[in-house]
Amino acid sequence: MTRSFTYAALPMRVVFGADSLSSLPTEISALGFERVLVLCGPRQEALGKQIVATLGDRAVGILPEAVMHVPAAVAARAVDVASQLGADSCLAVGGGSSIGLGKAVAKELGLPVVAVPTTYAGSEMTPVWGLTTNGVKRTGRDSRVLPVSVIYDPSLTVSMPASLSVTSGFNAIAHAVEGLYAPDASPIVSLMAVEGATSLATALPGVASDISDLSARSTALYGAWLCGAVLGATTMSLHHKLCHALGGTLNLPHAETHTVVLPHVLAFNAPAAPAAVAALSRAFDCSDPARYLFDLADSLGAPGSLAELGMAFADIDRVADAVAESSYANPRPASRNEIAALLRAAWEGALN
Repeated sequence: MTRSFTYAALPMRVVFGADSLSSLPTEISALGFERVLVLCGPRQEALGKQIVATLGDRAVGILPEAVMHVPAAVAARAVDVASQLGADSCLAVGGGSSIGLGKAVAKELGLPVVAVPTTYAGSEMTPVWGLTTNGVKRTGRDSRVLPVSVIYDPSLTVSMPASLSVTSGFNAIAHAVEGLYAPDASPIVSLMAVEGATSLATALPGVASDISDLSARSTALYGAWLCGAVLGATTMSLHHKLCHALGGTLNLPHAETHTVVLPHVLAFNAPAAPAAVAALSRAFDCSDPARYLFDLADSLGAPGSLAELGMAFADIDRVADAVAESSYANPRPASRNEIAALLRAAWEGALN
């Protein structure tokens, strides 16, 4: 068998391990940052204030206003605050919303970002940004938004409720699944995808049964790191286009939407992606990865349908139209009617 591929390693530093947050002042000092703006959501405000206190004079303030899907108005405010405070960098602590807000500032002002993830979203490993304006979520790639350093401390994920831990983990698994059949996949990416998906599928039952299980949390965060790296190295396909449309148009919760949609897209793509299905079958020790993920989510108490997340049946056509009008890479072409049928199945929570 002959192979042809291109692989480019993303330039960033990763610090991983329990209590790695304690290394943050040393990391900031080594990077030469002297005026750090801390960005987080309201739920992480206490942690953000703790980080400000730890950084001392190197911190110029905190903006605890990050929300899902990075609304353009919130991004504009963060840019204004960073400019007014004379920040030379941003430290984003939290999930994809906080890190996405840091990327929005980086995109506009060129300020480097340090990420401290507290979920399994994976945004910290990618040069992908997203902004939502008038119900439309736009995404793009820009090397300036890639965090220069990422601090992975499993103890910071213990505050995540079991329900969010599970759906955040499925969000990460989705990165791995799409990376396995991406047009720009490579052997390194595929190895990371399989290892990441395996780690998360192994860890999530333990996390769900005992949210304080640091060993399970560490395994899950390790898997999320790898899955995020896969997302950063490959082109997004139908699954992410659907989730971005559902989130931007209907403001559905991000991780939960990924959890519901993933098995349906994988089942749709399976006939056109036999190598990816074979790799996932080995990773999960099963014959049908889509069914495995569907059943695993159900067994862990995750939402099983888009209807549960608040989507109205009447919204199916609107979202199908939006996705059909956009361009994306996917191993199997999807017509507008096929997209609508997939959305109906996900709305009903019935895996075909």
